[in-house]
Amino acid sequence: MLDSNFWNDSETANRLVGELKNIKSIVSNIEELSSCIKGNLDIVETEEDVDILNMLEEEMPSICDKLDKLELETYLSGEYDNCNAIFEIHAGAGGTESCDWANMLYRMYTRYASNAGYTLVELDKQEGEEAGIKSVMFQINGNNAYGYLKREKGVHRLVRISPFDAGNRRHTSFASVDVMPEIDKNIDIEINESDIRVDIYRSSGPGGQGVNTTDSAVRITHIPTGIVVTCQNERSQIRNKEKALEVLKSKLYLLEIEKQNEKLNGIRGEQLSNGWGSAKRSYVMCPYTLVKDNDSGYESSNINDILDGNIEDMIEAGLKS
Repeated sequence: MLDSNFWNDSETANRLVGELKNIKSIVSNIEELSSCIKGNLDIVETEEDVDILNMLEEEMPSICDKLDKLELETYLSGEYDNCNAIFEIHAGAGGTESCDWANMLYRMYTRYASNAGYTLVELDKQEGEEAGIKSVMFQINGNNAYGYLKREKGVHRLVRISPFDAGNRRHTSFASVDVMPEIDKNIDIEINESDIRVDIYRSSGPGGQGVNTTDSAVRITHIPTGIVVTCQNERSQIRNKEKALEVLKSKLYLLEIEKQNEKLNGIRGEQLSNGWGSAKRSYVMCPYTLVKDNDSGYESSNINDILDGNIEDMIEAGLKS
C-alpha cells in the first residue's frame, strides 16, 4: 500500500484496503481481549476486596461472549470465506405455494443481511404467476458473507396451512437455495464465444428508473454445461452482460473445483432434487412449530423469529458442525 502506484487500480486498491481493515479488526479484538483477561487475572491474584471481585465476576459473561465470537472466526478460514455471497433461490415442487415459499426465504435472507450490516443487491428476479417468485438471484456484500452463509445451500422445505387453499389444508412446499462466493472477476477461466448463447429481453418487475422499458436484461446459457445465468438489475445491457459473465465464471470455476475433488475422493456427491426426500432444512408451522436443520442438527420452535431473519444461531451451529 506504500507503493506510489497503489491507487492506479482503484478496484484492487479498495479490495486490499478492505482486507487490511479486516485483519486489523481481528488482531485488535484478540489483543484487547487478551489484555482484559490478563488484567483481570492480575487483580484476582492480588485483590481481596469482595466488591471488586464480584464486579470482575459480572464481567465474565461478556468476556465469554467475545471469546465465542473469536472462536467462530476460526471456522472461517476457507479459501473464499471472506468473499461476498451470491444466492440463487428457485421455487420447487408445489406450484404457487412454492413460489410464495421462495419469496419468504428471500425475505428472510434480506432481513438477515440488514441485521448483520451487509448490503444486498438484487441481480435477477422472476415473479410467480399468482404470488411469490419463481426465482431470484442476489448478492450479499460484506466481510465473510460467503463464509457465514455457505451452509445455507440445499433444499428448504415448508409445511403449513396454505393461505391459497380455500379448504385450509396442510401443504408441503420446496425451494432450492444455492450459494457461491463472488470470485475475483480476473480468475483464469476461459469462456469461448461459441460455447455461450446470449439472449436479450425486457426486464420484469418494478420499473423505477425505466428498468423495464428497454431490452436490457441478459440471459447467458453455457451450452456445454447447461448453466444459465440471468441479470437485469442494471439499466445498461452491457453492464448486465458483464455481471452475468462474472457469475458464470464463478460457477464454472467452482464446478471445476468440485470435479477435481470428486476425482480425488473417488466419489460423486449426492445430487439432490428440489422436492421430496432431499430437504436440507425443514420449517414446520403446522401441526406444531419447528425448524430443523438436518446437516447440523440445530432445532428451534421459534419459526417466526427465524423467518424474520434472526438466523445467527442456526448459522453458527452450521459452521461448528
